Amino acid sequence: TTRSPASRGALARGFGAAAMHPLFGLPIAAAVLYVTYLVVGVFGAGVAVDFCEETIFAGTLIPWLDAGVRAITGGFVEEFLVGPVEAGLGHGPGLLIGDYGIASMALAYAVAIVLPIVATFFVVFSVMEDSGYLPRLAVVLNRLFRLIGLNGKAVLPMVLGLGCDTMATMTTRILATPKERLMVTLLLALGVPCSAQLGVILGLIAGISSWGVWVWLATVTGVMLLVGLLAARLLPGQAADFVLEVPPIRRPELRNILIKTAARIEWYLKEAVPLFVVATFILWVLDAADALTALQQAFAPVVEGLLGLPPAAADAFLIGFLRRDYGAAGLFHIFAPALAAPEVTIETEIQVVVALVTITLFVPCVANVLMIAKERGVATAAAMTAFIFPFAFAVGGLLNAGLRLVLM
Repeated sequence: TTRSPASRGALARGFGAAAMHPLFGLPIAAAVLYVTYLVVGVFGAGVAVDFCEETIFAGTLIPWLDAGVRAITGGFVEEFLVGPVEAGLGHGPGLLIGDYGIASMALAYAVAIVLPIVATFFVVFSVMEDSGYLPRLAVVLNRLFRLIGLNGKAVLPMVLGLGCDTMATMTTRILATPKERLMVTLLLALGVPCSAQLGVILGLIAGISSWGVWVWLATVTGVMLLVGLLAARLLPGQAADFVLEVPPIRRPELRNILIKTAARIEWYLKEAVPLFVVATFILWVLDAADALTALQQAFAPVVEGLLGLPPAAADAFLIGFLRRDYGAAGLFHIFAPALAAPEVTIETEIQVVVALVTITLFVPCVANVLMIAKERGVATAAAMTAFIFPFAFAVGGLLNAGLRLVLM
């Protein structure tokens, strides 16, 4: 039967009230996050990425481009644009030396791996935003944020940080006190992954056991709570009262979702893709100058020894300096083949969990560092970066040692 407008309105009001209820709001939030995982982590990072990476790029575009470039020029230009195809997309266990072609790596990562993940996340985010659920999520999480000296309004830049930490850092202006703005900026830079990074993380999580998911989530959450508690005690100032306008729950409009998603994808293509190209070009220059091998060797004691990761992970962390989601995409390229095997070993699962925790807590991208400098000052941006970098590797090293002690 068709519901009347009055009954639909009553149902919407009932759901809106339940979404903010101290008891019922938590399972609703958990259900929303689980649906987000299914859409982004399973469909976006699984089905969509596999099709774009293997069928479109590795199966069609890269071979065609390689054949065309070789027919016209070859040599230097071919290596610069495509890289050695035999070491390219879909052929190796990770980021291989000499595989830094602008098309085979930069565009393949940006368009084939990250774009499907970003697009599906933006769709889910737009639905939550247009339905009026996001402010209710802030109300539900108000008590949690109170534990670290903030209030529920802080969840708005935090959730926005799941789209882009740079934009989220700018929106900390909505918080009432300097202390709150500084704390949220720190937590955004430390442990809130942007959409591209989160999507890649969800893609890897989809391939490991449930214990690994909970270890990753508990470690990142615990670190965020610990840092928040310490910051609340050490930083001067007081938290403001929680005052937030909550709109009525409504059915999301397809037109609004499409417009918001398209606008955010346009932002990604304009802002993120050029950084992928620049990062690949820098890696190509370092490789051509034989400097990349030296950097990898310098990172080896940390990446292989402290974190227990494959040598190729050093590449992912190196490019993570330029862009955190690019580093996450590198980890995806390294571990995806092993996670697709019929049986995933404990060693692989430990490596994936350690890598995910470390890259989640890794230094923010260059754009976010610049935004922190603009909003909070150059000294604050430098201090946060100097703290986050060794802290992330220390947490990853302790987690690696603990998991191996317990599981192996």
